[in-house]
Amino acid sequence: MSKPRILIIEDEKLIRWSLRQRFQEEGYVVDEAQNGSDGLAKLQRALFDLVMLDYRLPDMTGLDVLRRIREDDEDIVVLIMTAYSNIEDAVEAMRLGAYDYVSKPFKMDALMLTVAKALETTHLKREVRDFRAQMRKKFGFDRILGRCPAMTELFELISSVSQSGASTIFLRGESGTGKDLVAKAIHYNSDRANRPFMNITCTAISETLLESELFGHERGSFTDAKQLKKGLLELAAGGTVFLDEVGDMPPSLQAKLLRFLEEKTIRRVGGVQDIEVDVRIIAATNRDIEKLIKEGKFREDLFYRLNIIPIYLPPLRERGDDIRLIAEYYVDVFSKEFRRPPTNLTPDAVKKLMGYSWMGNVRELRNVIERAVLLSKSTTIGPDDLVVGSVSHNGSPISIELPPEGISLQTIEEQLVRKALAQTSNNQTKAAKLLHLSRDQLRYRMERYGLI
Repeated sequence: MSKPRILIIEDEKLIRWSLRQRFQEEGYVVDEAQNGSDGLAKLQRALFDLVMLDYRLPDMTGLDVLRRIREDDEDIVVLIMTAYSNIEDAVEAMRLGAYDYVSKPFKMDALMLTVAKALETTHLKREVRDFRAQMRKKFGFDRILGRCPAMTELFELISSVSQSGASTIFLRGESGTGKDLVAKAIHYNSDRANRPFMNITCTAISETLLESELFGHERGSFTDAKQLKKGLLELAAGGTVFLDEVGDMPPSLQAKLLRFLEEKTIRRVGGVQDIEVDVRIIAATNRDIEKLIKEGKFREDLFYRLNIIPIYLPPLRERGDDIRLIAEYYVDVFSKEFRRPPTNLTPDAVKKLMGYSWMGNVRELRNVIERAVLLSKSTTIGPDDLVVGSVSHNGSPISIELPPEGISLQTIEEQLVRKALAQTSNNQTKAAKLLHLSRDQLRYRMERYGLI
């Protein structure tokens, strides 16, 4: 790990010398500038982790220098030094982004503690910046594969939406079509990219916990609330919250989500104060929302509030040659991951892939290719290497016959839930374990299919 680099911008030579000596004793790399212009020039030529900046310089004030620094680098930590401390100067320096304000003459040991904490802040800021740059690259629009007309239109739409001021976006499409990938692409290619991306699956936890996760809670608001907790909507301020499977959100929370979308305020569980929050909501569902509205399971007013910018993700079976394109991409990915020689799909394998219905969409195709590459004994993948139309469990395929007219995934899920309950004599704990679900997740599905 490289040594931290510190730039001292100070017109008094003795102060520069004393700071340099102590910083070098601490193992830091130090450079000096005797005025603002010289300091700014050095900042242009090299990367520093910390700037020690005098408030009064021969050619300009420290605040002028600080403004110029912030135009070029939002992350570098700046400590203002002065012998003429006053509250107004301190407030202005902090408003412009100074880390702290230290008075001369220094108490050197105390200053070193402040410097050490400031350098930790710089390190963390740069780690976050690098992470978000990686996320922008990882979730760029070019990472969503597709050349068919429907996908071309989708790329144009999400590119436009990501740069817009739209605060609510609604993704619709079957399970496995990549709604989570599109949500991340919208976030990391928007002006919100430097703020948090938070996601939550509305069916993954119980109703009580879901409310606390979204809105937070005050200390003592319920039995286990031993301290205040901020919810995802509050923690994501300035960023994006992705609500996956929003069609399965409990009715009581639908009302609270609608209130938030209309008023842009939240109230923590057990709280009395409304808190303003600026976040972009990207909701997603694979459910037939219109049917749920007719059945009284989803609020019509919430649907209209979410559906301001609807984005439909086409199923894989409607995307033509994209099936081959995506399959070849994953063959290359998994060949490298498993350190196999370059592997290719035979024409008959491609024909088999193109003729399959892909009810699990891209997720199912990915799993099929991963298994084929892992188990293939040659550099080609033929049709016999492609196990489709089955669910894999510990490497053993469980046959699920697909009728010619197709079948919904919800019907299959209901049958599996019924079978697990029958096999365990309606013991919900054991049935949940068989299906690798929590008891709350099983009970949710039982309620959905009228089994309670």
